[in-house]
Amino acid sequence: MAFNIIVLAKQVPDTRNVGKDAMKADGTVNRAALAAIFNPEDLNALEQALRIKEQFPGTKITMLTMGPGRAADILREGLFRGADDGVLLTDRAFAGADTLATSYALSMAAKKIGSYDIIISGRQAIDGDTAQVGPQIAEKLNIPQITYAEDIEKIENGKVRVKRRLEHGVEIVECPLPAVITVNGSAAPCRPRNAKLLQKYKHAKTITERQVEHIDYIDIYSSRPYLNLTEWSVADVNADPVQCGLSGSPTKVKKIENVVFQAKESKRLTDNDAEIDELMRELIENHTIG
Repeated sequence: MAFNIIVLAKQVPDTRNVGKDAMKADGTVNRAALAAIFNPEDLNALEQALRIKEQFPGTKITMLTMGPGRAADILREGLFRGADDGVLLTDRAFAGADTLATSYALSMAAKKIGSYDIIISGRQAIDGDTAQVGPQIAEKLNIPQITYAEDIEKIENGKVRVKRRLEHGVEIVECPLPAVITVNGSAAPCRPRNAKLLQKYKHAKTITERQVEHIDYIDIYSSRPYLNLTEWSVADVNADPVQCGLSGSPTKVKKIENVVFQAKESKRLTDNDAEIDELMRELIENHTIG
């Protein structure tokens, strides 16, 4: 038994370093002003997919991401860790997409890939924290979904059994395949890059990357087809341009702020017992402690 798994991954801005230039005038994120990283919970999702592949030889993992050309780095990162293939959705018409437009584009790409058994992604991306894209994709594809997954425990008889981590405990659920599964950050961390896979896929490129970089060893891409990363546009996935990008996004971001907390008051104490007792009484009286 083998499965076809699509792992949804996103290249996100590092929100730990948000500055005044993080937002454009039209309310979209200025990704050029922020360092780009692999969305953390998508790495947890990739690990779950890799564990299924280990358990069921012949399983194929396809990485799927949407973004500008540099998002191909995410596909390579997946290949370095054990994925088999990568697809980049990139088109100016996809730019500025909110969760609704993003889920539409990704669902159309999933339909084009076809014959999938599991679509797995992180619960949410750190640049939005909405946790909406996975469920919206399941709705658009009309397949069941399991959210907040912490461990994919078993796949048997056309069903998947998953442990979910919820706010007040855990639960074990089952659903038929195909299905969408979104994974919590509390799931097992993703394994590191594999040295052999790094050497195998280090030259994996999209057609646009090869053109921009003027790569002159084209014969490699003919003799080693696994180095060709697939690149699809709006037209390639038969998507409606009106439902993509800004035109398909009813959500608008009004403002982004970088909040820095600063102490307004401070009190310097010596090692005098009376001062410490006074401080304790003050903290208890204003209900800071106790």
